[in-house]
Amino acid sequence: MALQQALELAESLKLRECIQCGLCTGGCPVSIKIPLNVRRIVRQVGLFCELPLEPVEALWACTTCGTCELRCPKQLKPFEAIIGLRNVLVEEGRIERTLIEALESAYTHGNPWGRGRSKRLEWSEGLDFKLKHASEGFEWLYFVGCTPAYDTRAQEVARALAILLHEAGLDFAVLGTEETCCGNEIYSIGEKGLFEELRDDNLAKFERYGVERIVTPCPHGFNALRNLYGGEVPNVLHHSQLLSALLDEGKLKPEKALGLSVIYHDPCFLGKRNGVFEEPRQVIEAIPGVELLEFERNRTRSLCCEGGGGRMWVDVPGEKLAERRVREAAEAGANVIAVACPFCLVTLEDAVKTAGLEEELKVMDISELLLASIRGPSGAS
Repeated sequence: MALQQALELAESLKLRECIQCGLCTGGCPVSIKIPLNVRRIVRQVGLFCELPLEPVEALWACTTCGTCELRCPKQLKPFEAIIGLRNVLVEEGRIERTLIEALESAYTHGNPWGRGRSKRLEWSEGLDFKLKHASEGFEWLYFVGCTPAYDTRAQEVARALAILLHEAGLDFAVLGTEETCCGNEIYSIGEKGLFEELRDDNLAKFERYGVERIVTPCPHGFNALRNLYGGEVPNVLHHSQLLSALLDEGKLKPEKALGLSVIYHDPCFLGKRNGVFEEPRQVIEAIPGVELLEFERNRTRSLCCEGGGGRMWVDVPGEKLAERRVREAAEAGANVIAVACPFCLVTLEDAVKTAGLEEELKVMDISELLLASIRGPSGAS
C-alpha cells in the first residue's frame, strides 16, 4: 500500500523530473528554524518510491507557502508532495490533537475554529446598514471566510470591507450562517476527503443562489476558490483587487491624510501562490499622507508569517518568523505593518506583542487603512 501511494504521488506530481538542485530547501523559510529538507523528501518519493514520514514534526512545519515551487527550475510543486505525505499521516491518525479538533470542527460546524455555525454573522454586529442575504439577489457575493467571521481581531476587517463595499454602492450579499469553510487549510492539512465535501457544499450553494462574482478578504479562500475548485468559480477577486478597481473608478474616495509610514507584508497565498502584488500597494498608495515602505524581502521573496498550511493549529518550536518580520518592520521605520490576509494579521499582531513593540507598531489590514481615510479612525467600528 505504501509503495502504491508513493508511486501515485511521484507520478501525479512528476517528482522524477527533480534534478536535485536543492533550491527548494535553500529557499524554504521554515528550514531556517527546523530541519525540513524538501529536496530529500522529493528524492525519496520520486526516485525511491518511499514515504518519508519521519520526522513528523518537519512535515507539519511546512506552511505550503509556495516558495519551493517558485524556486524550482522544473516548475514542480514540492509542497504538494508534503501535503500528500500529510494525507497518509491523517489516514494513520498520526496528527496533533489540535489538528484533529480543527478537522472535526470543520466537519461539524463548517469552520475549523470550534465555533457554532449560528455565530458566523457575529462579525456584522454594529454595522449601520442591513446586510443582504444571497437569497435576495445580488451582483457580488461577499465570501467572508472563517477567520474574518470568527476571530475577534479579524472581524474588524470583515466589517471594514463590508462598509467599504457599501460606501462604493456595490450590490453585494452574504451567505450568512450558510457560509461554509472554503477548505483551503483542510486541503493543506492533508484531509482531502473532507476538503472535497466542503468544496462540493460551497459549489452547490453558489449554484443555488446564482453566484457569478465573489470577493473575499482571505487569500486562503481566494486560493481555494480560484485553484482548488476545478475552475467552477470563474470570477473571484481578493479584496485588494476589488478595492483597487473601486478606487480607480472613483467609487471610493480617501480624503483624510493619515500621516503614517506603512510597510506592506506580502501574504504567501496572495503573492507567491497567486501573483497578486500590485493591487494591495495601489490601495495603500491611494491613501493621502501615507508613505509606503518595503521590506528587503518582499513580493516573491516575502518572509512567510507561518500561518498557512494548517500551521494556525500546529506550533513549531523555535523563533517565530513573524517575530523576525515585525523587528524588520520596526528597523525600517514603519508605524504600521499593512496586511491583506487575516492569518498574517493574527500572527503578526501576536508577534508585535511578544517582541515588545506595541508602542511602536500597529498591524492593520489594507481595508482598515482605507476606511480610516474615508470615514476617520473609528470608521470600521
